[in-house]
Amino acid sequence: MRNLKIAILSYRSAQFGGGQGVYVKDISYALSLMGHAVDVISGPPYPNLHDDINLIKLPGLDLFETFDFKDRCNKFLKKRNKNKNDYYEFLSVLMGGFPEPKTFGERANEYLKINNDYDLVIDNQSLSYGILEIQKRLPFIEIIHHPITIDYKYELQSSKKIKYKISRHRWYSFLKMQKKVAPSIKRIITPSNSSKKGIVDEFKCNKNNITVINNGLDTNEFAPIKNFSRNKYRLITTASADVPLKGLDYSLKALKMLKKDFPKIHLIVIGNIKKNGHTERLIKKLNLEEDIFFKSNLTKHQIRELYASSSIAIVSSLYEGFGYPVIEAMSCEIPLIATNVSAIPELTSNYARLIESKNEEMIFNSVKEIFLDYPKHIEVARKAREHVIKNFNWIKITEEYEKIISKTIEEFNNANF
Repeated sequence: MRNLKIAILSYRSAQFGGGQGVYVKDISYALSLMGHAVDVISGPPYPNLHDDINLIKLPGLDLFETFDFKDRCNKFLKKRNKNKNDYYEFLSVLMGGFPEPKTFGERANEYLKINNDYDLVIDNQSLSYGILEIQKRLPFIEIIHHPITIDYKYELQSSKKIKYKISRHRWYSFLKMQKKVAPSIKRIITPSNSSKKGIVDEFKCNKNNITVINNGLDTNEFAPIKNFSRNKYRLITTASADVPLKGLDYSLKALKMLKKDFPKIHLIVIGNIKKNGHTERLIKKLNLEEDIFFKSNLTKHQIRELYASSSIAIVSSLYEGFGYPVIEAMSCEIPLIATNVSAIPELTSNYARLIESKNEEMIFNSVKEIFLDYPKHIEVARKAREHVIKNFNWIKITEEYEKIISKTIEEFNNANF
């Protein structure tokens, strides 16, 4: 393949919050290593990219940097040369919505009308109306990690309070746009067969337009550390507190049960805890304040050290479109307990102990069984790392991307011939 100029669009690319920033950093670097010139065009918060990658900032109001009303008003008032997207963004946030995918798509469309010398544009799941305009002018691929309608459904199920349900309805109002846009996208890449099924079912997309390509992992960054001492009674999980989809409640309840047999046992949670939120209240109810430690804004090396110092990793998610924590734990050679849902069994194969979701009893029993024969499970963990190296390396995955990129460009050129 000839060297291409590629634009990767990302409406927000937080370095530490969720997988979007991780994905953008990794895929942009992988494509650059194949000889392509890559620009990442991102709204705030901006990604931490490798040195060879050009970052083009498309600043919105960044109203989710703060939840203080006065701060948000000041951000809006200080913005110079405000346009309709700024007014829409501000008013939508005041009403409890999440307008960033829509407004970023409009800004990206305007930018690419002027800067139209790209061979290919890849959008990281904004699924906005502006994206459809870009698709008309340039070869285009949409990345859909999983349909966010699934997050919405789980959040509605997590509470019976009417006020909460109304707030969730307002927040997820952007889904109306995504449901309209997705079926019109001609080329979609998703990281798992589970996500592909979800996209077809939830967004009514043509399955023939969807290609499954796993996400990759730098197995040098996520690797075991030699001669690093494990804490026998340290468990580790990755979960954004108060996000029902991550199933953290069940890990906490299992920890409470385990305390009876293992008084020193404790849990590291890679993620933030919401002050006075559901998770904080549950921790207090279970009397686990001294046994749960939340760690956030960590470098990959710090995460690697936490895995190296822990004895068992737990992924208790109710749904995962892909699941970076699964392959990160496997790559670090730590015994893994994970729920047998959505994409997770696609990633783990036979190298993790798979359990039912929403089942603290199974987490409890699995931890005890691993403790009883730890050397056996360490050997499984070593094979799990080999599995990740073989199947989730970026060289293999980028080659799969290049095949789809070539096909996309060829079909676009033929359509406009």
